[in-house]
Amino acid sequence: MNMPINTSISNKPSYKMLRMKQLIECTGLSRSTLYDMMDARSKRYDPTFPRAIKLTEATVCWLESEVNAWLESKIKNSRG
Repeated sequence: MNMPINTSISNKPSYKMLRMKQLIECTGLSRSTLYDMMDARSKRYDPTFPRAIKLTEATVCWLESEVNAWLESKIKNSRG
């Protein structure tokens, strides 16, 4: 007797997280610029920049999908 093969795809989302080194590579921005963009007291502050996610006491990361969406909005805005 043939058993049916379960080909359903899980509905659970798959998240790719970026650490600071990867964020620097992805955006082309320096570490200090990125932290300035996240600091409301900085002249470089960008409230649209994705917020970091704290995974542990010493580990933060960013969702790749949010970073990509932010980059896409910057590209769109710069090209009118």
